[in-house]
Amino acid sequence: MKRSCKCHGVSGSCSIQTCWLQLSDFRDVGNYLKVKHDQALKLDMDKRRMRSGNSADNRGAIADAFSTIARTELIYLEDSPDYCTRNVSLGLYGTEGRECLQGGKNLSQWERRSCRRLCHECGLKVEERRTETVSSCNCKFHWCCTVKCEKCTQVVTKYFCARRDRNRKPLNSTRRRNRAHDG
Repeated sequence: MKRSCKCHGVSGSCSIQTCWLQLSDFRDVGNYLKVKHDQALKLDMDKRRMRSGNSADNRGAIADAFSTIARTELIYLEDSPDYCTRNVSLGLYGTEGRECLQGGKNLSQWERRSCRRLCHECGLKVEERRTETVSSCNCKFHWCCTVKCEKCTQVVTKYFCARRDRNRKPLNSTRRRNRAHDG
């Protein structure tokens, strides 16, 4: 919340001022929360004292845990799961095999970073796959009731996150070896 004021008076003399609290701009709130999230503290609570249910000891454990943390700080109790790796019990499918966007016109800044966020930040590589699609094109309507179309093929390039091969030799070394045997 921020304080906003408006002046009243002859020629804006501000002889009377009206003030009120209003929400900050959405971007300011988002930036503030992002900073708080990055500085969030993990709260470790005494599990033995917490098991005592609705008792004085339980309330004391909670009070002790919160006593050192300012009211304006964000806290968390458990680490976030790793969204890069598959974990079916948590309903996480990981990023391996996910399609991402790379290059192209009319992409937002967020979309341009798609492959980097989904693949590279999870230790995966970007794999390019080209597929040929057949679709109807150049369709023409012929008088009374028929439409005739041609079949057009188009090569579509898509990008996917794939596991890096650790045991694979670099492509250049195999080419050199094959050339040596040919000559």
